[in-house]
Amino acid sequence: MNAGQTTDNAAPDSAAFPVSAQAVSACVQQTVRADVQQTHAYVVADATGLLKLDAMENPHPLPEALKQGLAQRLAEVALNRYPSPESPALEAVLRGATPIPAQAPVMFGNGSDELIHLIIQACCAPGDVVLSPIPTFVMYAVSAQWNHARFVGVPTLPDFSLDMPALLATIETERPKVLFVAYPNNPTGRACRTEDLQALAHAMHPGLLVVDEAYAPFSSSSFMPHVLDLPNVVVVRTLSKQGLAGIRLGYMAGAPAWMAELNKVRPPYNINVLTRAAAEFLLAHHHVLDEQAADLVAQRAELAQQLAQMPGVLQVYDSQANFLIFRVADAAAVFQALRNAGILIKNVSGMHPLLSGCLRVTVSTADENRQFLNALQKVMAS
Repeated sequence: MNAGQTTDNAAPDSAAFPVSAQAVSACVQQTVRADVQQTHAYVVADATGLLKLDAMENPHPLPEALKQGLAQRLAEVALNRYPSPESPALEAVLRGATPIPAQAPVMFGNGSDELIHLIIQACCAPGDVVLSPIPTFVMYAVSAQWNHARFVGVPTLPDFSLDMPALLATIETERPKVLFVAYPNNPTGRACRTEDLQALAHAMHPGLLVVDEAYAPFSSSSFMPHVLDLPNVVVVRTLSKQGLAGIRLGYMAGAPAWMAELNKVRPPYNINVLTRAAAEFLLAHHHVLDEQAADLVAQRAELAQQLAQMPGVLQVYDSQANFLIFRVADAAAVFQALRNAGILIKNVSGMHPLLSGCLRVTVSTADENRQFLNALQKVMAS
């Protein structure tokens, strides 16, 4: 064979066949779903050099002794092996730290985001309805879209409490397969009444009510102990707000029949060995995380009081989560001025008309809360 010749099976020289950006773009446009092309990716704000109070993270670091113990535990993990199919050790320490009924199986996910996606995937055929009060966690609508379901939102009342007549009427007309209720809700911090959840479950029957308790560590109530009291309820939680956002671990509990079906769509090995080992170790010391959560609840009350007394703050809303929303005359201007001062919070004013003028701030340590309040005072006075 002469130099420069190739066999029929040889790969072509890519340098001889340059691919134009226009050619790639044409392939993408003709292949990727139209609704995906029209949607923007989820963007996390750059917090470099800023006091980060926009993501509901626990500001407390782990004690040094726990850091050292965790490092030793992670060093023992067999990274060359796949995770075991089940997580009995992790489940055991989780049950010791959380009021999960003994008869309720547990399923783990890569954060609660994955569990939300899997629930819709398991329950909804194309066109089926996913329902939720709004404004609420954006991933309910996003996951519905990617799973070809139809998201229907029912606005809350102006004080962010559930509009129960509207919700019940929508359940009757739309017959949703899945109803998500964040308890407490993000971004409002409002927790609905237990009897409302029970009424919604009865109305949804046989459809599924998903109670999302991402902020349970900061709330005075939980539906988890009641998850087996009704035939069509599961409770979803995450360790992210408790101080373990970096390991991305969510979990879900419900009746055995529900969990058996939902588990069928869970990807194998979806919880990596480092996440599992870290969670097992840290949940065995959950009293540390509980103490941090209790401190944030106390800081929340102090921060809410200080915000309510600040000139220019029109309203501060009660919260059962580790954040507060407050209303100002010009949310965009206040947000930008705080950012210019080195403080990053969340402008939720554009999420829904009910949130017009609202900003959300994560409750942090006493020192960081003070930095935020001092900066906000200067902004409001300018």
